Amino acid sequence: MRLEGIHHVTCITGDAPGNVDFYTRVLGLRLVKKTVNQDDPTVYHLFYADERGSAGSDITFFEYPGTARGRAGQGMVHTITWRVASEDALGFWAGRLSGEGIATQRTGGRLRFDDPEGLGLELAVTAVGDVPLVAEHPEIPAELALLGFEGVRAFSRDPERSRGLLEDTLGFARDGDAAWEVRGEARGGFYAYDPAPGPGTPGAGTVHHVAWSSTTADHEAWRDAVAAAGTHITDVIDRFWFRSLYFREPSGVLFEIATLGPGFAIDEDQEHLGEALILPPAFEHLRARIEPVLTPLPDPRAAWPAR
Repeated sequence: MRLEGIHHVTCITGDAPGNVDFYTRVLGLRLVKKTVNQDDPTVYHLFYADERGSAGSDITFFEYPGTARGRAGQGMVHTITWRVASEDALGFWAGRLSGEGIATQRTGGRLRFDDPEGLGLELAVTAVGDVPLVAEHPEIPAELALLGFEGVRAFSRDPERSRGLLEDTLGFARDGDAAWEVRGEARGGFYAYDPAPGPGTPGAGTVHHVAWSSTTADHEAWRDAVAAAGTHITDVIDRFWFRSLYFREPSGVLFEIATLGPGFAIDEDQEHLGEALILPPAFEHLRARIEPVLTPLPDPRAAWPAR
């Protein structure tokens, strides 16, 4: 039983229109699901990914309009890393981001920058054999595009506290002093810690949780394993597009284990993902109350040249 790397990373934004613009127009991801936070349906939950909405490429945001910027600290993910194919890709992205007024730092096959709300992002040249997860974009050649997640870095005062759960229960493989590889049969990535600068403040530009991928067949067994290790874990929660389990690992980072299916095309045509507000069936009766309080958002592909 192995986790298939990262499923998705969920973050917080205070500005949904700006968020959509940056992650679709600038970074070239596809808005694959425009829905609501199922624990607070008065706010958006926006999902950006590759062309098919694949697990392993999916960065998501809850929008709390006008919320103040947060700051990553102890027990929080502070950097999200995507794969790219080459140093040429890093050069392309350095130029593209500079043109948007975004400062970058390039060192050792990596390009570091922040999104407009201060969320730490990174691109890394990798040569793993995982299937590349690419979104189409008229200004970004496929060979230079983002290829899915490579991993995340979190802050911890004492990474050794987490070692037992990560290695013995979740099957993470040690890959450095405070870093692990998380790899299944088809996909993998890394999870690593850096020394915590102090307590953090949740808010815009911070990570809410990181989700790891499980097959549906193994999902209940993961719950049993985490519970047996003495860690409090939720019951399975049906999110309609996937099923979820939540728990905090000993360093304080909120983990989710999410199933690889059924996926975002279960209730939308693949060609039209992300164009309309989609509510899970259990929330459809609330549409008349929900839609008026959500920030109006354009279809980010509406102005694209005809294919």
